[in-house]
Amino acid sequence: MNILVLNCGSSSIKFQLINMDDESVVAKGQIERIGATDAILKYKPVMDGKKNITEIRTIQDHNEAISLVINTLLDKKNGVIQDKSDIDGIGHRIVHGGEEFIESVLITEEVKEGVKRCIQFAPLHNPHNLKGIEVCEEQLPGIPQVGVFDTAFHHTLPPKAHIYAIPLEFYHYDRIRRYGFHGTSHAYVARMAAKYVNRPIEELKIITCHLGNGSSITAVDGGKSVETSMGFTPLEGLVMGTRSGDIDPALIIHLARLKNLPLPQVDALLNKKSGMYGLTEGKSDFRDIEDEAMAGNEKFIQALDIFCHRLKKYIGAYAAILDGLDILVFTAGIGERSSYCRNIILSGMGYLGISFDPEKNERNEYDIGTGPTKVLVIPTNEELAIAQDAKKILESLPVTI
Repeated sequence: MNILVLNCGSSSIKFQLINMDDESVVAKGQIERIGATDAILKYKPVMDGKKNITEIRTIQDHNEAISLVINTLLDKKNGVIQDKSDIDGIGHRIVHGGEEFIESVLITEEVKEGVKRCIQFAPLHNPHNLKGIEVCEEQLPGIPQVGVFDTAFHHTLPPKAHIYAIPLEFYHYDRIRRYGFHGTSHAYVARMAAKYVNRPIEELKIITCHLGNGSSITAVDGGKSVETSMGFTPLEGLVMGTRSGDIDPALIIHLARLKNLPLPQVDALLNKKSGMYGLTEGKSDFRDIEDEAMAGNEKFIQALDIFCHRLKKYIGAYAAILDGLDILVFTAGIGERSSYCRNIILSGMGYLGISFDPEKNERNEYDIGTGPTKVLVIPTNEELAIAQDAKKILESLPVTI
């Protein structure tokens, strides 16, 4: 079974074709700058005799972009399939499912209407996710599609964790609550952690730290999300590449008055000019920030200290909520590759049974812990997780003769 996984953004599409017989990637790539005359296609087939492709060309819209993806997969010289029918299903990453979608679902007209209703919660993402679905209906007719929602894993948050302390009517009538994000990644690495220690996930207390340009942390109790740092939007929680994370909410009003800023500008300030970018006065790439810190630049050292302090505070809080901790997981770009940050975060956490091997940490090994609490560095694979959900749903469909 071949599953085409699509992650459609406003001006980009990431794709992977995965053979689910052995869960191997057949081909992958991305298209950037959709809508421009200098759009970029990057394509990497994982087959002998096939060559990588990089093209710069005009790509006007998502219709043209997805058509290019399909035609590249079908290319006689470097393609990996013979016919469109070689694609058995399509898995779509959809950012927001609201309270309507608590698990992955087969795409139907009713589901598309539900995704439209959730645009109010993710106006920058859901419209483009939906556009990808609609284009695939046109260009790959008859091939079933599955929606996998970033928010779905967090539907198990109890009311005490997802309801904000504002007038309750805003929840009852406007569905304002903590939704959480990165759910596909948190769920995947939690399952992988349980598999590694060879114990049922239902028995485990796990904290998963998804650390990238966007970062979040989740408490997983018995396989279920019970607390997570991102909230109604991805702005809440940890310090991130360009997002502030938690701040005093009155600061928004103060900034608007102090600098005479309209609210959209304050929103842009907190989402695009804050976090590590604001703390370093212009850098959001953690590789550059760590290089500066290791060279002794005090501003960059302080920025990383702030980032690590916030995460360390959350780990302690989530261990309290879980009433213990069996496994601490680091994942995503920073979580998987920043031994610098992990060293700061993990130091002085013996009260949680956490200790680590500095040399294994420096090498980014899978298992870096030396204490009773496992400390794992697990590469996330959201595309595979989407394909696994798609396969499960497609295999449950009635067979037509």
